[in-house]
Amino acid sequence: MKRTIEKGHTLLVDGPACVNLLAGKVEVFGAPLKTGVKIVIRESKRVAFEAKQKAHFDLMLGEKASVEEFKGSTIPASWEKACNTTLAFEEKPVIVVVMGEVDSGKTSFCTYLANKALRKERRVAIIDADLGQSDIGPPSTIGFSRLTLPTLDPFLLNAENAYFIGTTTPNGALNKVIDKLAKMKDEGLKKAVDFLVINTDGWVVGEEAVQYKLRLAKRIAPSVVVGIQQQNELTPILSALKGIKVISIESPPAIKKRDREKRKSLRELSYKKYLKGAKVQSFPLSWVKVEGIPFGTGVTPSERRLEKIRSKLEVNLLYCEETLNLTVVVLEKNQWIDEEQIPNLEEELGKKVKLIQEGDEQGLLVGLHDEEEKFLGIGILNKIDYGRHVIQVCTPVTANISSIHVGQVKLDKQGKEIGISPVFRDYYTSV
Repeated sequence: MKRTIEKGHTLLVDGPACVNLLAGKVEVFGAPLKTGVKIVIRESKRVAFEAKQKAHFDLMLGEKASVEEFKGSTIPASWEKACNTTLAFEEKPVIVVVMGEVDSGKTSFCTYLANKALRKERRVAIIDADLGQSDIGPPSTIGFSRLTLPTLDPFLLNAENAYFIGTTTPNGALNKVIDKLAKMKDEGLKKAVDFLVINTDGWVVGEEAVQYKLRLAKRIAPSVVVGIQQQNELTPILSALKGIKVISIESPPAIKKRDREKRKSLRELSYKKYLKGAKVQSFPLSWVKVEGIPFGTGVTPSERRLEKIRSKLEVNLLYCEETLNLTVVVLEKNQWIDEEQIPNLEEELGKKVKLIQEGDEQGLLVGLHDEEEKFLGIGILNKIDYGRHVIQVCTPVTANISSIHVGQVKLDKQGKEIGISPVFRDYYTSV
């Protein structure tokens, strides 16, 4: 379909859609749009095409797509002012941390700011630390990318580096998120970056969230924190930041709100992108280091001790190993025991007992790393062969795998997200 909009108006397109500018002068998130270049918009994503001159478009709309015209710009005046302020900083590098609730416009502002900085010939990079809605890198990672050209969608950027966190929410992995984000910042600044934009997750409401964001800001030590407020939800955070410049801006008037299912759908599209071409591969535990599961770090108990465990639990054991502080017991599928038996067994053994059922591990998202712990990609845990001490992972990564980090996100065989699995939560790097 053809569409024409007047100068000063904005065309809002919700994907899935394909947009081709036929004529006119248009900007998207502060970046000029070239005529004849087709822009693909993902499902559940909205892109605003602002006409600087009368513009003519050719649109192809998918089943769930929509298009509407907005009179005026969807870029708030406060956004432009915030950009001008940060770009005027004389001391380099400039580090901008962006905070806001879910669907407040964080990614849009980060894109707008990065594009504006790029047009000022700054050496720009983005760190995406929004674990649940990450655009740079797979979900549950912190991703880094330098920009050489303006971008309309950070999802199209290639992650130069990423850190695997293993969950789509920081709650339960606070130290890990802060540590990895700080490390990513330091590494990014070593790559001749002089303007670094850091997007954060949407967890900002509640005392725990406030303390987390304050800890994060203190550790990162940014030049400025930009808070996107729809009402006054960031006030407890912004007012408590000391020694850091704070800029408060509003959400754009045409922000697209997404429900939980749509956010899940966007993550699944990202899983699909990073799992393309995946095949099941087997890794003996003698070849790789595995983190995040209580398996492969202990020794097999003596036969006498095994018999004691069997008699207490009244089941056959598929596998058992012990460390100084833990006894791991793996039961066959469909085997069940009375949970009240566990405290008695722990008292007799003198250590904590962890019960796992065969197959509990299936579908867990994993991060794959080389011997220097550089992120290589993701995979899906297919199976643990307890007898052969082998772990099976479905992944497109084929070389240099030295360590496998097991996360808490669980996927089915089609890459659909089931949710967060608590099975190995006690052994996950957290708090």
